[in-house]
Amino acid sequence: MAQDSDLERSEAPSQRRLDKAREDGQVARSRELSTFLLCAGAAIYFVSSGSALVDEMRLGMRAGLSISRQDAFEPSAMGQRLQLFCLHALGSLAPLFIVLAAIAVLAALAVGGWMFSVMACAPNPGRLNPLAGLKRMVSQRGLIELAKTLVKTILLACLAGWLLWDMRVAVLGLATQNVASGLDDLGGMLGHTLFWMCGGLGLIAIGDVPIQILRHRGELKMTRQDVRDEQRDVDGNPQVRARIRQLQRAMARRRMMAAVPKADVVVVNPTHYAVALCYSQSMRAPRVVAKGGDEVALRIRELAQEHRVPILDAPPLARALYRHTDIGHEIPAALYEAVALVMAYIFQLRRFNTEGGAYPLVPVSLPVPAELDPGAGTIA
Repeated sequence: MAQDSDLERSEAPSQRRLDKAREDGQVARSRELSTFLLCAGAAIYFVSSGSALVDEMRLGMRAGLSISRQDAFEPSAMGQRLQLFCLHALGSLAPLFIVLAAIAVLAALAVGGWMFSVMACAPNPGRLNPLAGLKRMVSQRGLIELAKTLVKTILLACLAGWLLWDMRVAVLGLATQNVASGLDDLGGMLGHTLFWMCGGLGLIAIGDVPIQILRHRGELKMTRQDVRDEQRDVDGNPQVRARIRQLQRAMARRRMMAAVPKADVVVVNPTHYAVALCYSQSMRAPRVVAKGGDEVALRIRELAQEHRVPILDAPPLARALYRHTDIGHEIPAALYEAVALVMAYIFQLRRFNTEGGAYPLVPVSLPVPAELDPGAGTIA
């Protein structure tokens, strides 16, 4: 049962899957929205510029049918006149073609956004398979498309029938009018009908857009196993990540241990903490070059003893440095005074080892603020 649940497409598609689908040319598109916008754009254009377009076409038709006696006996004249008539008609219709092309682009951008994918243009021999085409026809998606087409056809047919019945008197009255007024009235009725039909297409588009978006996301749904595989691809195998972190910690520890012999002093809490400090004139304040607790602290002490690095037993300072300072960072300003006393003792100890004299006094009761000492009030 658990395996069946993992193979069921019940998870929403991830952003990575959506991006991959877009790269492959799979985006939500609504043909009904494109059809509505194209029809609405054409209707608006015809209503606003239809009279000018009709005048242009009338002039072109009149010029094309006006043939002189000389042209009638010239074999090449008819071809030239036909060519001029076609160019004139194309120039008259060019604004309409430009408007429709712009609307087609905007309609594609409205749902799914801009997309250019070479994968969508790649040849797919599987589309030529008649069995695959038949399977698509009888699939759930094919049946839904068929039902949608039937609903659209019935809606538009009912709307067209209602419009014709409503205008039946005006349509019959066209026979009693002269040609000019009849054409004007016919144009008005056609524009009225076109707007109503566009309204019906708009209702269909409003219902189709969310359906296409939901269908697109439904087709990209993922199984739980897909989610785990994708997460593993993005983040890497958990065991590999754990091994990498382990190696990184080991490398960082080796680098830290290599800095212990170069330290000036190791401040310790006898059993739990060890912090190695280093200071030079180029530094603004002493830096922590190594720190650790328990076993790591013991190893820092051993390295310090091997390389004769002074070890100072100062539990409050060791705890404060361990808790509030990172490796490679300067000590907090609140610990300047305490660390200055320690460094002064270390410099005096070096002078004693080289020049002799009185042995320096080991600093005790270092001024460590209680708020920086996590062990304040307890036995070190």
